[in-house]
Amino acid sequence: MAPPLAAARFLAALKAEGVTVVEVGNWREHNRNHAGPWGPVHGVMIHHSVTRGSAATVRICRDGHATLPGPLCHGVITKDGRVHLIGYGRTNHAGLGDDDVLRAIIAEKALPPDNEANTDGNRAYYGFECENLGDGEDPWPRAQVSAIVCVIAALCRAHGWTARSALRHLDWQPGKIDPRGPGLTWADIQARVATRLGTKPPSEPLPQPQRPTVSLRKLAVASRKDPAAKGTPISYTGTRTVEAALVDAGLLEKPLLDGHFGTATVSAYAAWQRVCGYTGKAADGIPGRDSLKRLGDERGFTVIA
Repeated sequence: MAPPLAAARFLAALKAEGVTVVEVGNWREHNRNHAGPWGPVHGVMIHHSVTRGSAATVRICRDGHATLPGPLCHGVITKDGRVHLIGYGRTNHAGLGDDDVLRAIIAEKALPPDNEANTDGNRAYYGFECENLGDGEDPWPRAQVSAIVCVIAALCRAHGWTARSALRHLDWQPGKIDPRGPGLTWADIQARVATRLGTKPPSEPLPQPQRPTVSLRKLAVASRKDPAAKGTPISYTGTRTVEAALVDAGLLEKPLLDGHFGTATVSAYAAWQRVCGYTGKAADGIPGRDSLKRLGDERGFTVIA
């Protein structure tokens, strides 16, 4: 059991590790604690933001969106290597993930492939969004990668964890691909964290993200049913995979990735259909086999009936 650090100790741990910290507004009290528990904490999760520009990234991660309220993480690591603290407590960063992965993080063992989304990650991890478009081409500057290493090392040192207590979003939630891009190698980050902590880096191969499947039939039903539903019910889990692909394609804002095939997702999918060359009623936002297969081929999922 590891209770979260007090905010003052969290801040001191980052600074002691050499992190350049920017305190944003009332970050110590800005959280989602009313929506559920935070803690015990077991690790540090790293994401990419799918945004451009430090100011915009910090604002989006702090405020969130109407369907996914902020804060979306505890800190934002911008390309210049600064860490902007925007929230403390429960935040909307990890979502549902694999309970087997959480058990491995707690035991500090090799991570299994993530193939389930059945466990609340927002209560269990510190989360840091990193300014990056997430398209696999946007580079990661050395200053930003160094800041990631220092952030992970700071929290691992404070809790007595090893580098095995750090994970990527893609290690936790099926269908996720973050973080990725040139200049960022997770094995290198783990090794550098271990060096700072004076421990041995993990030696086993990193888990590879599983290629998810999406049912065309179930997705089409969700796209017709969800817009009229209140709130953000998850009528089909494959919706998250498609929304993540639309986010990566730059057609859907990341805060709208909520598993609900609502009006924003319909509009984003219609935009994808237009990219595929469809027009008029053929670009109505209701997934068809050809457009869905093309999205899956490009963004890493398999379409089934």
